[in-house]
Formats: sequence, C-alpha cells, structure tokens
Amino acid sequence: MKRFLGFIEKEFYHIFRDKRTLFVLFGMPIAQVLLFGFVITNEIKNVNIAILDYSKDEVTKEITNKILSSGYFLLNKNLTSDNEIGKIFRQGDVKEVIVFEAGFAQKLERDKKANVQLLGDASDANMANLIVNYTSAIIMDYMAKTNSLQTAPMQIKLESKMYYNEELKGVYMFIPGIMAMILILICALLTSISIVREKELGTMEILLVSPLLPFQIIIGKVTPYILLSFVNAITIILMGRFVFGLPIHGNIVLLMAECMLYIVMALSLGILISTITDSQQVAMMMSMFALMLPTILLSGFIFPIENMPLVLQWFCHLMPPRYFIIILKNVMIKGTTFAFVWKETLVLLFMTFFFIMLSIKKFKIRLE
Repeated sequence: MKRFLGFIEKEFYHIFRDKRTLFVLFGMPIAQVLLFGFVITNEIKNVNIAILDYSKDEVTKEITNKILSSGYFLLNKNLTSDNEIGKIFRQGDVKEVIVFEAGFAQKLERDKKANVQLLGDASDANMANLIVNYTSAIIMDYMAKTNSLQTAPMQIKLESKMYYNEELKGVYMFIPGIMAMILILICALLTSISIVREKELGTMEILLVSPLLPFQIIIGKVTPYILLSFVNAITIILMGRFVFGLPIHGNIVLLMAECMLYIVMALSLGILISTITDSQQVAMMMSMFALMLPTILLSGFIFPIENMPLVLQWFCHLMPPRYFIIILKNVMIKGTTFAFVWKETLVLLFMTFFFIMLSIKKFKIRLE
C-alpha cells in the first residue's frame, strides 16, 4: 500500500511541476467558462442605429429618446434622406435605420394612426430580427403608456424591412463565418507541422547546409499550400452559391484577391506556430486550440461583438477572421467596392507581414 501511495504522490509532484498540465487542468476550464459566459447571450446592447426623421416633432423625439435610453441602442447618425440608407448600411457600423414619416404627430393626433419603418441589415439574419423585435417592443410600450392617458386610442403602424436578406436566410451568416474558420484552421494546421516534420524526420540538417536563406525556406514551405488552399476557397464559394443560394453581388476579382490575402495570412500564422514548436502533435494542438475557439467566439461569426465586455472587444480586434468575415459580407452580400473594405484589407496585410517577419526571426533564433 505504501508503494501505491508513493506512486500517487509521485504523480502529483509530476503534475505540479509541469506548468502546461496545470494550465490544461485549471486554466482552460476557467477561461472557457468566462468566455462562454460573457459571449453567449441572446440579449443585445450598444447596437448602432440611425434615425431618419422627416417629422422632427415632439412625439418622434420622445420615441427616439425612449429607444436610445433603453440601453440597447446607440445613435450613430441622423440621416436626412432615403439615399443615405444604402450607403450607411454598406459602411457596416449601423445595424438598423428607423424612419419616421412626415407629419407624424399631426397624423397621430388627427387620424389616430402614424407609420414607422424599421430597416434592418439582414446580412446577419438573427441579429437583424432581434434588433427589429426589440425596437418594436419599445415603440409598442411607448404607445401603451400613451394610450392609457388618452380617451381615444392611437396606433403606430410598424413596417419592417430587411436589407440584403429579406427572407432572413441563415446561410447569409454562416457561409462567410464557416469559410473564415475553415481556411484559417486548415491553412494554419497544414503549415504548422511543415517545419516540425523536418525536425522530427531529421531532414532539417539538409536544409541548414543548403544555400537557401531562412526567408526562402519559409516561402518555399508556404507556396504549395497557397494554391491548394485557394482551390479550397473557390470550392466553398461555389458551394455557397449553387448549393445554398448565397449571392455574389460584388466584384469577383476583388473577392478572389481578398481570399488570397487571407490564405497567405493564415499560412504565415501556421509557419509561425511551426517555428516555435518541437513536435507535430504540439503544433496541431496549438493550431486547433488557439484558433478554433477564438474564431467561433470572438470573430463576430455567431455572437455580436457589441454585446461583449470591453476587454473581450479588444481581443476581437486581434482576430483575423473578424476582418475577413466583414470583407466577405460586404463584397458577396452587399456588393460593395474596395472603398468600403480597405481598412479591413490593410489590417490583414499588416498581420500577414507581421507573422512572416516574426516567423523569419524565430526561425533564425531556433536554428543558429
């Protein structure tokens, strides 16, 4: 029995000495509970909206103040004409436009009826539906309290319209997100084991004595996967178009160029992982754990970034899939030009350059 207890004690010492094991045992559960607890929610908050008020009377101002004071919405802009609606939706910040018809208060007083139009950006169908429902509930609550003070009940007629996805198909949301997740996982996974495989097979020495420079070795490792991953991207786009009916309204050349940029970025990230790991198993685990959960939770793919705590929103800015999903939705669904996605493109370019430079630096450190 003493030997058995001694063996158990030895195992405890072994676990407590291994920081990676302790992290897996205690760090990962805590991190996942915090992430899922803060990210997964059916509520909305801090949603950017725009107001198009043709009436500008006391009633429309009261309704607007009630909507903004609810804590769910933030006023991004006051619009002046219908022509601005499409442009502000293409910019991507505003998720809903509320339109009050001209002479709103007068019609409500005279005819006991007035119209409000709720326009949602349905490139994210679930979010758009949720936002419109919240807005409708706030306006209906305002009317219920107003009618309680009136002898003759008044009615606000709500008309909702969804931009870019009138049927609220979920495919408009999940195809861009799935594409971003699959490409970064496959690309990083494939390249993360490339240099590590050379180490494990003992062929790294051959590369070291070759006349190739470190950056040439890294570029040589990445190049074959670029073409294969690009074929993957085309396959996903074609499946989205012909199997699920996802439209491609934008420039196909721009779409392909953005896909290529994202692929190169993902491959360079995989190379970076391969330069800092010593085994294929560790490289694969790091690729899966470090990329899969953040891509699902912190990219805006499923859960709105605006709903998250400020600290997690900062982390979201470090997630490459976030920017690629924005680009895909803008180009494919909204049909925008490069003028509306240049910021996200520059971020992906910077990340690509950063990962490649860091990979070259780490490669030198590890091999010299």
